[in-house]
Amino acid sequence: MTAAREGRPVPFHATWFDDRELAGVRAALAGRVAGDGPVGRRVEERLAAMLGVRRVLLTTSCTHALELALLALGIGPGREVICPSFTFVSTANAVLRVGARPVFADIEERTLGLDPTDVESRLTARTAAILPVDYAGVAPDMAGLLGLARARRLRVVEDAAQGLGAAWRGRPLGTLGDAGCLSFHETKNVTCGEGGALVVDDEPLGRRAEIIREKGTNRAAFLRGEVDKYTWVAEGSSYVLSEVLAAILEAQLDKAAEIQARRAAVVSRYRAGLQDWAREHGVALPPELPERETNHHIFHLLYPDGRLRDAALAALRARGVMASFHYVPLHSSPHGRAIGATPELPVTERVASTLVRLPLHPRLSDEDVARVIEAVRETGA
Repeated sequence: MTAAREGRPVPFHATWFDDRELAGVRAALAGRVAGDGPVGRRVEERLAAMLGVRRVLLTTSCTHALELALLALGIGPGREVICPSFTFVSTANAVLRVGARPVFADIEERTLGLDPTDVESRLTARTAAILPVDYAGVAPDMAGLLGLARARRLRVVEDAAQGLGAAWRGRPLGTLGDAGCLSFHETKNVTCGEGGALVVDDEPLGRRAEIIREKGTNRAAFLRGEVDKYTWVAEGSSYVLSEVLAAILEAQLDKAAEIQARRAAVVSRYRAGLQDWAREHGVALPPELPERETNHHIFHLLYPDGRLRDAALAALRARGVMASFHYVPLHSSPHGRAIGATPELPVTERVASTLVRLPLHPRLSDEDVARVIEAVRETGA
């Protein structure tokens, strides 16, 4: 039996929590545990400083951050938002939840993000915004997308769920549009289990968002001493993150640099161990793109066709390597078809049918990485 078949399975993902998170939770439990408290505000200020923006508002998820962004921007019924089909359902769900219509556009193979040329072909008089996704912590063609938005006076809401710690032209992902949305879900580089954040650099937009986030009240202004009592001032909902989860997130930010270094080391070994094999078998590794600083959120392989991809996934799992596919394109999903999303998106469909994600997290050992590399090379292509 080869080394790749020995030992425990190599998990696709694993969180890295230790005594630092436990200490933060204990401290939070000793005080108030509802949201928008001292821990949450510290984390918001820290993220704002990291990203170089005026406001960061913690939310219960990136899904809610997307909803909050669209609500604060006034995007609603009768309007359209162009987004990729190759994304998690939250991207489109947020558009639907505010009463607007998601319009799916194709992606480009270079970044696996929105293709500006295809986006332009789908613009109508009803288009209100473009919603690009930073797949794998890699910015799409933001020069093209931002140029379109300026020319057509459209809003840009950046789904940077996978983007914290990455950059485009030196600008942190999450700061490239009118609003950015981050995720701290269990699967993200920095996590508190479930959580997100809205990133804005426009103070009036931030004020509107904080009112919506706090059930439509001006409670945040009250807590700052700007009003003598708080009351219902607008339509809103409850998107505030608990202090307990904020404490976990604070501890994760303390070790974010080490998390990134560990992930980068895994990616470096994957590249070194697989580049000759990939070239020989026609498999594409993630490109190293100019103007983009990645956060090593995903390491993926693109196989020549779907049959080879499916065979590779089955072979890897048989060897104890918990590799995974990624999104089922939203336009081809049952609900996508139900809302009338039936475009032909050839790049999206090809990528979705040929992509494999390899295990990538800070708890992978050198032995784990070696097992993954050996298993991939044994599968052929």
